[in-house]
Amino acid sequence: MADRLGDFLIKKGVVGPEQLAEAEKLATSKKIKLQEAITQLGYASSEAVTKALAKLYGFEYFDLNNVPIPPAVVELVPESVARENAVIPFSEEGGNLRVVASDPQDFETFEKLQFILNRKVDIALSTRESILEAINRNYGQTEGESADSMLQEFTDTAIDFTETEGDDAGMGDDEQVDEASAPVVRLVQMMIAEAVQLRASDIHVEPFEDRVRIRYRIDGVLIERDSPPRRLLGAILSRIKILARMDIAERRRTQDGRIKITAGGKELDLRVSMLPTNHGQSCVMRLLDKDNIKIGVRQLGLSERDFKSFRNLIRRPNGIFLVTGPTGSGKTTTLYASLNELNRPDRKIITAEDPVEYYLPGINQVEVKHSIGLDFAKIIKAMLRQAPNVILVGEMRDHETASMGIQASLTGHLVFSTLHTNDAPSAITRMVDIGVPAYLVAGSVIGVMAQRLVRVVCGKCKQPHQPSEAQLEAAGITPEMAATATFMKGVGCSHCGKKGYRGRIGIYEMMMMTSKVRELSFQGASTVEIRKAAIANGMTTLYDDGIQKAMAGITTLEEVFRVSKKLED
Repeated sequence: MADRLGDFLIKKGVVGPEQLAEAEKLATSKKIKLQEAITQLGYASSEAVTKALAKLYGFEYFDLNNVPIPPAVVELVPESVARENAVIPFSEEGGNLRVVASDPQDFETFEKLQFILNRKVDIALSTRESILEAINRNYGQTEGESADSMLQEFTDTAIDFTETEGDDAGMGDDEQVDEASAPVVRLVQMMIAEAVQLRASDIHVEPFEDRVRIRYRIDGVLIERDSPPRRLLGAILSRIKILARMDIAERRRTQDGRIKITAGGKELDLRVSMLPTNHGQSCVMRLLDKDNIKIGVRQLGLSERDFKSFRNLIRRPNGIFLVTGPTGSGKTTTLYASLNELNRPDRKIITAEDPVEYYLPGINQVEVKHSIGLDFAKIIKAMLRQAPNVILVGEMRDHETASMGIQASLTGHLVFSTLHTNDAPSAITRMVDIGVPAYLVAGSVIGVMAQRLVRVVCGKCKQPHQPSEAQLEAAGITPEMAATATFMKGVGCSHCGKKGYRGRIGIYEMMMMTSKVRELSFQGASTVEIRKAAIANGMTTLYDDGIQKAMAGITTLEEVFRVSKKLED
């Protein structure tokens, strides 16, 4: 097939001989299909390659973008089958079902479909991306009925977990629960697989009086997905608890657990939290992708000036470096990138975390366990006896932890930690507020970096964009600045799920402890005074860093406005 396709693509002018040779080499080394290698290298779009495949093998090609598919046709193929095989039913005629796929030689899938559906299946082609987008669009529009129809078997035969979850939990036999609710097992697997496919960071299962709402957080924004019937809540939660090794009988207290899975060729950890609400237990599963911690300091998105300052700071032999920002602002990624930079055989690194989110090879990680009195302060005291060079303290949340961190820095250790403050200058006053003497803060802190995450304009559908005069004025962008800017906006495509954004990048505020800032910190000055001094010494604020990224076409003004605000003069 590869030889025929390659010759055909050259004949049609889709790729050249040298490009084909390089794609064949990549396909062999990565053990992927030739068409995937060509699109990965960017030599041709997936649409062009798939159209060539359709012509070569005599299939019809469909552009699925914004094409409505009758709900009656969609219901003929269960959502789990469609997602697992990346196919979607398109139309029905004379008892035959036309199904759109992306690989004309995936005979195993075609035979499986005919067996499952018990009818003749006619195949048409489209790109894999547009098929997956059509699945999300069409099954998502059925308001939960796609999940409901897939689980009809369960509603007819299974135990009613909503009523019996607490009573039947006493049987203590996980296999019995699994056996009774096989369709729910598939539903939970499908939910997790879809979240991974959509690059979600969290899955939220939220109970309400008349329904269960499922939402995914994608690039920091919550997106509502399928809504299973309320009667399935107990079964779904029981399945998640079994996977996370939680007590399925406990419904009145909070619980935390962990699930290890492999999805989409990746090993993932899911951190699971159960919270009792007035309509039942709310569940949040946080997807921890190990690839996220492989990022280097260079890829964080720091400006050239801040990058140089950051690298100089993390190579200091001692002192405290603080990263601040709200939950979900990427602090952990920044700290782990710093540790990766410093992780060498001649350095001993120990971390104290609550909890340990990612496991880092070559680094000693300790998890806080409040139930046995193992808190941050005790861990720091013990880790200092282990003669480390670098220490990471998950969060300086109280006087004792902060004091221990400062003592560690003053005795020759480089200490990384986080604080929950709105900007970098506030970290100094926050340390004083929790009881650390101002002179110790001034003498130990070497730098503070505040950060937020903004969505990145989709690289596939971005187009030049000119903001309105009102937007430019509100952003503080002068006509001279606008003339040199390259504003971009995503129009929405299958690559970004019609959102116009794909992925996120940090905006930063790097405050160096200059002599002036140190003097003000020693005097117990206010945040406003420290901020003015830091800006006078060259600090770029969060807002200004965001505006620079918007003017460079990396993000948009709307995103910058969403996560930061302009400082008043």
